[in-house]
Amino acid sequence: MRNNDSFTIALTKGRILEPTMEILKKVDFNLEEMEDPGRKLILKDKVNNTDFILAKPDDVPIYVENGAADLGIVGKDILIESDSQFYELLDLKIGYCRMVLAKEKDITPKGITVASKFPKITEKYFKEKGQNVNIIKLHGSIELAPLLNLSDQIVDLVSTGSTLKENNLEEVETITEITTRLIANQGSYQIKRDRINNLLKQLKKVI
Repeated sequence: MRNNDSFTIALTKGRILEPTMEILKKVDFNLEEMEDPGRKLILKDKVNNTDFILAKPDDVPIYVENGAADLGIVGKDILIESDSQFYELLDLKIGYCRMVLAKEKDITPKGITVASKFPKITEKYFKEKGQNVNIIKLHGSIELAPLLNLSDQIVDLVSTGSTLKENNLEEVETITEITTRLIANQGSYQIKRDRINNLLKQLKKVI
């Protein structure tokens, strides 16, 4: 992957970082600095003239839209909620989880108030069902909302569903499946098209 074009890629910190690194290693990125980053937030692959930004999920599309990063790797849930402009290039097929509607067990919800970190996804889901609901956006543990009588139902991401069960909640319906995506800055895609397309070809081979 040696190339004269510099590259900056924004990576999502958290649970998808490790599988993301595994994919990047397979396409010959040098990630030695990422093995022990310490407090560094920008790490370098000098062999491939690439910088990696370690970012919070919500910030990745913003960095990409504004040109701080040429590419970004982030969950589809973040992209749906984002107002940023970017090109979505590839489903990396990692970080699989589901966006679900859930409620307290043995309680019939009134269906009026729904708590979620994902108001756009929630609003779209209920609009398609012809239902008007009051959406409360929370940033912490969504499972608390029905337990504290703050909402009738919740919309949240689940992987195994164990957190719901531990809090006496049950799934009502799967709204959408979520995986990790590669996105590009629109300008970078035009200027660095050859390198980006070369990367895409390599990624498709390993996923």
